Amino acid sequence: MLSIENILISDELLTENFVCNLSQCKGVCCVAGEAGAPLEADETTFLEKNYTKIKPFLNPKGQGAIAQQGTYIKAADGDFETPLVEGAECAYTVFSDSGIASCGIENAFKAGAINFQKPISCHLYPVRIQAYENMVAVNYHNWTICSDACSLGNALKIPVYQFVKTALIRKFGADWYKALETYAEKKTE
Repeated sequence: MLSIENILISDELLTENFVCNLSQCKGVCCVAGEAGAPLEADETTFLEKNYTKIKPFLNPKGQGAIAQQGTYIKAADGDFETPLVEGAECAYTVFSDSGIASCGIENAFKAGAINFQKPISCHLYPVRIQAYENMVAVNYHNWTICSDACSLGNALKIPVYQFVKTALIRKFGADWYKALETYAEKKTE
């Protein structure tokens, strides 16, 4: 385990390999599970203020779920998350003609309708962040639905921390990421 600026990083970010393989998994991470995507407080505010710009990028089922539940929900544990469509996919999930899931928020971003890519929890995946009173833990979430991503990551030899580089920089900053990268390079020498 490594610590950079009171942020504990699991060694698995350096030792495990991962590259999303949407052609195989079809984006099932947006559908599987028992809860929506975790949201930070500022993300809930963004979704509320910008929903009218995001709405055209969503499918009718997602729009209906948001009309009924709101742009976000507060879970039983007090955390914020995206609403679900009938207990299944995230309400912001859209599907291509070939059945591949993508993020309607990210599609709105790519089209220039908003200046927010997607929730940081989604951008960081398969990395999960857990905030504690005096520190933050950064862990690799090993989920069987991502076995194809692990296989592709192993074939390409791309460790988790490199796969989520942009998201880690977005969350913790370029200097923090450089320190992580330097540590990883020394560890593999």
